[in-house]
Amino acid sequence: MPTISVDKAALFKELGREYTTEEFDELCFEFGIELDEDTTDTDRPIVDGVQEPPQLKIEIPANRYDMLCFEGIQLMLNIFLGRKPLPNYRLVEPSSGQLEKIVVKEDTTKVRPYVSGAILRNVKFDQARYESFIALQDKLHQNLARQRTLVAIGTHDLDTIQGPFTYNALPPKDFSFVPLNQTKELNGEELMAFYEKDRNLGKYLHIIRDSPVYPVIHDSNNTICSLPPIINGNHSKISINTTNVFIEMTGLDKTKLEIVNKVMVTMFSQYTTEPFSIEPIQIVSEHNGESRVVPDISPRTTQAEISFINQCCGLNLSAAEISDLLKKMSYDARPSANNPNLVDVDIPPTRADVLHQADIMEDVAIAYGFNKLPRAFPNISGTIGQPLPINKLSDIVRTEVAMAGWSEALPLILCSHDENFAWLNRKDDGNTAVKLANPKTLEFQVVRTSLLPGLLKTIRENKHHTVPMKIFEVSDVAFKDVELERKSRNERHFAAAWYGRTSGFEVVHGLLDRLMAMLKSAFITAEEGLESTAASDSHYWIEELDDPTYFPGHAASVHVRIAGKEHNIGTFGILHPTVLEKYELKYPVSTLELNIETFL
Repeated sequence: MPTISVDKAALFKELGREYTTEEFDELCFEFGIELDEDTTDTDRPIVDGVQEPPQLKIEIPANRYDMLCFEGIQLMLNIFLGRKPLPNYRLVEPSSGQLEKIVVKEDTTKVRPYVSGAILRNVKFDQARYESFIALQDKLHQNLARQRTLVAIGTHDLDTIQGPFTYNALPPKDFSFVPLNQTKELNGEELMAFYEKDRNLGKYLHIIRDSPVYPVIHDSNNTICSLPPIINGNHSKISINTTNVFIEMTGLDKTKLEIVNKVMVTMFSQYTTEPFSIEPIQIVSEHNGESRVVPDISPRTTQAEISFINQCCGLNLSAAEISDLLKKMSYDARPSANNPNLVDVDIPPTRADVLHQADIMEDVAIAYGFNKLPRAFPNISGTIGQPLPINKLSDIVRTEVAMAGWSEALPLILCSHDENFAWLNRKDDGNTAVKLANPKTLEFQVVRTSLLPGLLKTIRENKHHTVPMKIFEVSDVAFKDVELERKSRNERHFAAAWYGRTSGFEVVHGLLDRLMAMLKSAFITAEEGLESTAASDSHYWIEELDDPTYFPGHAASVHVRIAGKEHNIGTFGILHPTVLEKYELKYPVSTLELNIETFL
């Protein structure tokens, strides 16, 4: 969880009283956050000859983006304590009646397609507020924005630039500007070289460096405001004296982009002359004609079931009582006029983390007090856990095979494309394996469709041990399946491999017979398999197999008839010499692989 440092004296002043460390720790617990440290009695750093004032280091839940700054912490705690009313966030158009615009060019779709923004008019900064404003941007960049890859924020002194603004994407040599806190003008390529070894900005260059065009935002005078997500221009930098702030942000994720926008403007709109007033801007996309006004700070309206909340919390609260508790957590709630079992809830724009009524129930429990909730054992039956049938079957197979003298291996579920196909003399039809879009190494390109690569690699890495080597694995493989929601499916397989100076074919065959006997499947011949058998019985047989993975004439497929239905459940045989060569094995290897899900 992120830890936020706030000035102790300033926070207590906003809360209207002094707290002891124990008292404030208890307040934090009641609200669902945690006091990590009070630096009052510690050696604090000295800056410019002045010792840093006492700080409170508070751990904030990772989903509470609205509390990543001093402003959010004091506002939420004051509402919780009943010292402040719910803020009335509102959009206020400029006196001219004409919204500022950001015109989006088509080439931005090649690098960072989304842009948003807002304006805070008549903001009153002091040093603490200014530093908090900058710190919130950094916290959002590291947290929600994923190191600026998903969203990057730029803030500018609106009085130094002139709208309408343009969001464009240009080749790096086609633009130049003076970066923030610099004096020399640089084009895109020069800027990349200049910041390559910079400790703070160097780690962000990769986001756009290899793109043929770089995103830029400039005003009507062609003054570049920023090169997102790297750096702002020096011309429009904000300071403690800035009163009108233009906020722009670009990104790859439109949802997170708007969340970041709402957090920024709601937190610092409390410093405007008219508290919680925000000036919207218009986003106009030239290439598709789309136009929208941002930010949308209207509350999201939903409903929560009173019975669900009471059941989860062990309480018997009325709709009015639940509504009052929710107001302590910054919701606007009221009993539903149409259903006595519901409360209507307006979720504020600061609470992007609220997705389901379970989130609302949790806030009711926090407002009521976790320590006040009744303690009782669950009044329900069937609370004893039990394994899924497939896992229970897997454990039975593991136990039986281990008692037969085989050792279990646990290789990785990812492998290279060649290990899964070419090294086994198999062809990829493009519709079998689940492939990773951006694999970090060649070792992790696909999700395996067979357990054999993992077993063979295990033998390769342990071939200095004595032979014969007998290993097995019971685990999942994955296949593409476009008819399913996730476009893929798992299968539980069993596989075994014998490595020794002789082929060990008869040993693997014997393991198959033992396994099938344990699964209560009787052996019959292939001819008998084609004839009718009792529908309730389970039988298996083998048929000769021509498979390039195996040595010709030394492989078979395994078939079963269960409840009158026939299934081809796997193969076994002696591996082809070319397979052994790929895996750098000098002795013969016999393998067995079965789909054990068939027996459920």
